Amino acid sequence: QVQLVESGGGLVQAGDSLSLSCAAAISTFGSYGMGWFRQAPGKEREFVAAITGTGGRTYYGDSVKGRFTISRDNAKNTVFLRINGLQPEDTAVYYCAGTRYGTPRRQSDVHYWGQGTQVTVSS
Repeated sequence: QVQLVESGGGLVQAGDSLSLSCAAAISTFGSYGMGWFRQAPGKEREFVAAITGTGGRTYYGDSVKGRFTISRDNAKNTVFLRINGLQPEDTAVYYCAGTRYGTPRRQSDVHYWGQGTQVTVSS
């Protein structure tokens, strides 16, 4: 069983920046595509960002392009999500996701989920 543990969420003000981390208990972390999804209250879970196993290619959801940056450190089995210019509409639970094949850009691609970390942006 693969464990993904997110951290870094919290209450921030509009315009702030935040970095989320996801630590993965996977022996072959570099072979997994990793990503982030988010779910706002009353809304469906949506794709935020994904990164290939080597970190050589990244993908972003249309609503976050330009403000979000995904990266990974395979030596530390960790994937990161940097969020700049936070807005109240970014308020959501952010979930780390992993897949054995490709990159997790749809929920159906995801093999493993983290428990989520809450990000709340006040105006």
